[in-house]
Amino acid sequence: MSKQEILWGIAPIGWRNDDIPEIGKDNTLSHLLSDIVVAGFQGTEVGGFFPEPKVLNKELNLRNLKIAGKWFSSFIIRDGLEEASKEFHTHCAYLQEVNASVAVVSEQTYSVQGTKKNVFAEKPYFTDDEWNLLCNGLNELGKIAEQYNLKLVFHHHMGTGVQSLEEIDRLMDHTDPAHVHLLYDTGHIYVSDGDYITLLKKHIDRIKHVHFKDSRPEVLNQCREKGESFLQSFLNGMFTVPGDGCIDFTEVYQFLLDHNYKGWIVIEAEQDPAIAHPLEYALLTRKYINENLLILKKETVNS
Repeated sequence: MSKQEILWGIAPIGWRNDDIPEIGKDNTLSHLLSDIVVAGFQGTEVGGFFPEPKVLNKELNLRNLKIAGKWFSSFIIRDGLEEASKEFHTHCAYLQEVNASVAVVSEQTYSVQGTKKNVFAEKPYFTDDEWNLLCNGLNELGKIAEQYNLKLVFHHHMGTGVQSLEEIDRLMDHTDPAHVHLLYDTGHIYVSDGDYITLLKKHIDRIKHVHFKDSRPEVLNQCREKGESFLQSFLNGMFTVPGDGCIDFTEVYQFLLDHNYKGWIVIEAEQDPAIAHPLEYALLTRKYINENLLILKKETVNS
């Protein structure tokens, strides 16, 4: 990836969901990648069903697509750094073979995101000792990522011990900025805190990967009132693509431009593809990007 540009990608989660594998299981890799080309995106992230690098690279090259990164579930607190490091080496080796830019890491110890628990009221919290284990461990994983020409970007996520701005602040304060970077996800911080701008402005210097995810506030409120799980909330339609929810991405994108953000912006919205047609929503967000965001880039460049 050129260091002088923003690349636009769209995540495979709109076609097939790793948390609930039966969702979208009939959508093949060829189908997904071809839809991404039709919708005008430059790449994607690796899904759980993606093949080994040689097969994937051929499919990517046929369509002139790139890989941004891939999710890694770390269990530094539960299993220790040695086990996490061993698995992370394998993860990073795969990403290096497919020419990715980042390794997306989420600490999944005690996570409720894949359970039936109320994601709005039953998220986990870490003790001081666990925080120390996590932050020191992430520093080491960050160094491993660099051995494979990757950046470790930490994904704050609903239902985990690093969800809110306060928790993200603590992670940023106690990890080494040379080795641990931040994935900024508009949808997760909005659902968690009701505010997506403070995080962006506070930690812009640490942000090296971006997920643009929108939210439908009426569905969010219903899910919160009912005490739904994370899985049920996204099946209900809590998340959607930019241009179909309440988040003002013009403000977000303008701030990224003004601070010379370079890297991927990946569209990601956990939805049921049987309800939210993947290509239809990919085209919807592409139209929104073209008409509302890319014009900001032109105005910034010409000013």
